[in-house]
Amino acid sequence: MIEKRWIHNPEFTSEQTHIVLELAESLKVSPSLATLLVQRGILDFEQSRTFFRPDLSHLHDPFLMQDMYAAVTRLNDAIRNGEKILIYGDYDVDGTTSVALFYGFLRKIYPNLDYYIPDRYEEGYGVSWQSIDWAHENGFSLIVTLDCGVKSVDKVIAAKERGIDFIICDHHRPGSELPPAIAVLDPKRDDCAYPYKELTGCGVGFKLLQAFCIDNEIDPAGLFDHLDLLVISIASDIVPITGENRILAYYGLQRLNAAPRCGVKALIQIAGLNGVLDITNVVFGLGPRINAAGRIKHAKEAVRLLLCEEHEEAADFAQEINKHNSERRTFDTSITEQALFMIENDDWFATAKSTVLYKEDWHKGVIGIVASRCIEKYHRPTIILTQSHGKAAGSARSVPGFDVYEAIEECADLLEQYGGHTFAAGLTLPLDNVEAFKTRFNDIVSSRILPDQLIPMINIDMLLELDVITPKFYNILRQMGPFGPGNMTPIFESRNVSLAGRPTIMKEKHLKFDVKQNNSGIFTAIGFGMAHFYPDLVNGRPFSIAYCLEENNFRDKKTLQLSLKDIKLL
Repeated sequence: MIEKRWIHNPEFTSEQTHIVLELAESLKVSPSLATLLVQRGILDFEQSRTFFRPDLSHLHDPFLMQDMYAAVTRLNDAIRNGEKILIYGDYDVDGTTSVALFYGFLRKIYPNLDYYIPDRYEEGYGVSWQSIDWAHENGFSLIVTLDCGVKSVDKVIAAKERGIDFIICDHHRPGSELPPAIAVLDPKRDDCAYPYKELTGCGVGFKLLQAFCIDNEIDPAGLFDHLDLLVISIASDIVPITGENRILAYYGLQRLNAAPRCGVKALIQIAGLNGVLDITNVVFGLGPRINAAGRIKHAKEAVRLLLCEEHEEAADFAQEINKHNSERRTFDTSITEQALFMIENDDWFATAKSTVLYKEDWHKGVIGIVASRCIEKYHRPTIILTQSHGKAAGSARSVPGFDVYEAIEECADLLEQYGGHTFAAGLTLPLDNVEAFKTRFNDIVSSRILPDQLIPMINIDMLLELDVITPKFYNILRQMGPFGPGNMTPIFESRNVSLAGRPTIMKEKHLKFDVKQNNSGIFTAIGFGMAHFYPDLVNGRPFSIAYCLEENNFRDKKTLQLSLKDIKLL
């Protein structure tokens, strides 16, 4: 078991401490809670009010996005002229929710449209040649892409020659050349002045529809009804939940909990999610099931579910998708076991700073998940490859602070194609180049990665005495959500705590015990996968804990408990 590094936030300056005390006084909260706010850049009463009470009126003007006027004009023209419009999305959660939101909203205004999701295995990521052929054969003259397209220069040129225009809604980093589309909506364009850069693909599509509503004087309430789909994309695509994303996620969760659409409600039920849903529930409960459709069969099934308006039909679709997810989990578990066995039984990996594994019969739909599982155990940049159409196709995942995309780019001469970002990427290469790539990639990682980046870390927000924790403290803490990247659930450290009873091991892996500190009350602590700490704890060694606060609801009785991230024996 790799010992984790506990990284503490820097101590505040005297000026920051003064701000904390003023904020605590103006908000009538404890200095501990005020400290958490200042750490998040909330420095005064007005900023606090905006933070605690996000409002849809705070969304940016969509026309600030480069090409937005051109996009709305072309969409208006297509509708006025009765053209066939094709809504095109990627096969992951962001792509499928994008299509469900865009198509689901527009079909109530305009009927002459359809949607298209590429096959993960036959067509691959992005705009495919097959889709252009299909659009041409079926008389479409406008394609709106969602969560893809910003690098599809050759495809857009070919479509243009066939009389098909493109509006591209993407959030990935563009290449050196933009496609010659009617409009390329992407906040990450160098020439785009849009104030918020971290929208999902679904978020960019939402902004186009927001602009469309403004231009056509359509009440945006019908568009806001689709925010349950948008929050699923925000959570599942692991984008920062800051700025505009935080506003959209805040209202999306409200919608998800109060009145989710028929298909989403069926998915919530089949996932067994009870109580108030948050970002974590979406990431681990809904996202994988939606993704499983494209990984195991075809992502169009996920769109059908999300667009469904009949409860009985939605329940059937959800059941089918849940089966795909169970199958995905079986592949995931089996391939992860094989991958870990290969690492443990190959001396080369004993000194390697990276992991590159290839096996021809691994399921392509889960290799990204397997890469993440390997990092959980070995914490180093990882690439898992399998055979696809006579090539080696793979998914890469990285560790905090190391740019895996940059390292892959250094191996470009060995690759046929690649794409992605700092922490995740995809690549394809000839089978004959796998060993050379494995060696080159490891050399590059070894020369750049810092020793600390090979050790998992826990970012501690602050030291906390257990006697500070009260229901009021937790109630205010909870209102700092939705939590996610950029606004993570606070992690606290309490030092020199002691057992208040004998710990128990659950399911041979997990640890549960009661804990106290000096004269504090007693709190129950749960540590998943932490059974290995049991012998030292029962021997009476003093220890510190890193944890998040959560509410346990058992038989309608609510209690606060500590969700452990790590234990440090003293």
